[in-house]
Amino acid sequence: MNVVRKGLPGATRICPHCRATILESSARCPQCLKHLRVDPDAASRAANTQVPFRVEGTIKRTIGDEPAEYAIVLVLRDERGQEVSRQVMGVGALPPGAERTFALSVELTSAGRAAAVGRG
Repeated sequence: MNVVRKGLPGATRICPHCRATILESSARCPQCLKHLRVDPDAASRAANTQVPFRVEGTIKRTIGDEPAEYAIVLVLRDERGQEVSRQVMGVGALPPGAERTFALSVELTSAGRAAAVGRG
């Protein structure tokens, strides 16, 4: 029997395409959307994915005749309110009359259990 090992839940690696930090269990990079490996459990994993949080909003530059700058900052805190991570996700400028739409979603997928090591 082949030995099958899964990484620890939350373990990370670097996407070879875009260099983003992603979950070790990812078969597809959530940033560049490129496939990383064949996942025979992909259909099952997708069916068990939940999106418990999603928010989308649009900002429009309507006041003034000068561009306005924006920064998208994502802050992640633990159950005690302590900051775990802070990242600037994007920056830019909005000329008068322009608009941008931003969306944030959190996907939860069961990490599963580490497979038992078998002997054959």
